[in-house]
Amino acid sequence: MVTQILASKPTKLYIFLGGFFIANAMLAEFIGIKIFSLEKTFGFAPLAMTLFGVKDLGFNLTAGVLLWPVVFVMTDIINEYYGTKGVKFLSWLTVVLILYAFLMAFFAIKAPPNDWWQSISGVRDTAANSISDMNLAFKRIFGQGLWIIAGSVVAFLVGQVIDVAIFHKIKKYTGESKIWLRSTGSTVISQFVDSFVVLLIAFWIGSDWDLVRVLAIGVVNYTYKFFMAIALTPVIYGVHGLIEKYLGHDLAAEMKTNAAAQ
Repeated sequence: MVTQILASKPTKLYIFLGGFFIANAMLAEFIGIKIFSLEKTFGFAPLAMTLFGVKDLGFNLTAGVLLWPVVFVMTDIINEYYGTKGVKFLSWLTVVLILYAFLMAFFAIKAPPNDWWQSISGVRDTAANSISDMNLAFKRIFGQGLWIIAGSVVAFLVGQVIDVAIFHKIKKYTGESKIWLRSTGSTVISQFVDSFVVLLIAFWIGSDWDLVRVLAIGVVNYTYKFFMAIALTPVIYGVHGLIEKYLGHDLAAEMKTNAAAQ
């Protein structure tokens, strides 16, 4: 039975794409605790923009934004060949697994730390690199606030629904042509909603931030995501080419027809 299932190219492709999709979404959740400077990454001094009266704004982004554009691109690719049902199944499975992962992290945080591990430092660690409280560091990294988790999960689901709907709406009018329009277009719009939903839930509702500050940070985050969506357009064509080569033209065309019929 297992051999028969794995002999199917569409099944193997779905498992591969689904695994990559879930892995990226889950990693984005966990690494999102880190804030990095995009300007410093490229060797520039941080910007000091003013939006909606909020001063000293720069491209200080969560590390999760490195992967979320990839997740939404994967959404469009899966949507192309497996339709809305394929995307919805993976989206709900991803949410369940993310919540499960955070639940396990919660139990790990609550587990009493070993005394030796609590203050461990490597033999070659200097005073500047050593960690005096490993358990606190573990808690700070894996113990993200409930409002942040709720915001990211809700934003992910809302973004997925919008992405799928817009993707098929555009494809209805363009047919098989203009892959860039339905893929990049749906990603640009869904990422706009995603960027603000997560911030509104996590920080406006959950942390009592001023609404103007949340909106200003949302604009900065979305600006990065917008340009990343455009930059990833050639990747979409490249992945489509690899899938078409793997499946063969006739099978790929049949799958896309069935996906569109959903």
